[in-house]
Amino acid sequence: MKRLFDVLMVMLISPLVLVLSCVVACLVYLFLGRPVFFIQKRSGRGGKAFNLVKFRTMKASGGSDAQRLTRFGRFLRASSLDELPQLWNVLKGDMSLVGPRPLPVEYLSRYSPFQMRRHEVLPGITGWAQVHGRNELDWEDKFRYDVEYIDNWSFLLDLRILFMTVK
Repeated sequence: MKRLFDVLMVMLISPLVLVLSCVVACLVYLFLGRPVFFIQKRSGRGGKAFNLVKFRTMKASGGSDAQRLTRFGRFLRASSLDELPQLWNVLKGDMSLVGPRPLPVEYLSRYSPFQMRRHEVLPGITGWAQVHGRNELDWEDKFRYDVEYIDNWSFLLDLRILFMTVK
């Protein structure tokens, strides 16, 4: 049921998302050049690696990540517009609309057994941790919210998280 809901929702919003994505892609190209997309290996369900796709928010060179992040890139991140290409990951079945945010694969070896539970479900574009503080949360709180989501998952909880995300 969750997979069917994900696909139907993505298909329903795809006309708007395609137009918006074309605009964002053109702006990324204009402000940051090529490539337009940032692709990174992330760990999904069962720890399986997949290629997460986002719009690029940093200059290709120029020092630290903080120095490479542009004002335009900060806007894309704050508005979550950089996340739009992840809807492709949802259609492919690598991700869900709602679930724990996928982290880079190199973090896998650092997880405790409790933290590893986040891989019991598909990762999501948004999740319980995102609607409870997103980047203001420390890692332990993010993992706690991820496991809380897994232990209490329901279709209604997913709808609540989606509503809270849009709000």
